[in-house]
Amino acid sequence: MTFVQIIEYKTSHADEINGIMDRWLSETQGKRTATHAVLMSDRDQPGTYVEFVEFPSYDEAMRNSALPETGKFAQEITNLCSEPPIFHNLEVIRNERL
Repeated sequence: MTFVQIIEYKTSHADEINGIMDRWLSETQGKRTATHAVLMSDRDQPGTYVEFVEFPSYDEAMRNSALPETGKFAQEITNLCSEPPIFHNLEVIRNERL
């Protein structure tokens, strides 16, 4: 079953975080298990961002989290946030293309 992680964070360093994300994508090419990601900004709360990351399963998400590059990425992102990111770990029950 598909697994989704939603990460919410607050930062004034959006451009730096995008650069870190680009580097992570390059460094994990062929190793990462994430299959889809969408980064969004909250129009009602400037400086608040939400990222949707999809994986084939919870086990694959945990495998992705265990990559050294992911650990480095998470620490660098956290250092640029004004408070700790909030993680939501979700099993997909239904998925409709509308």
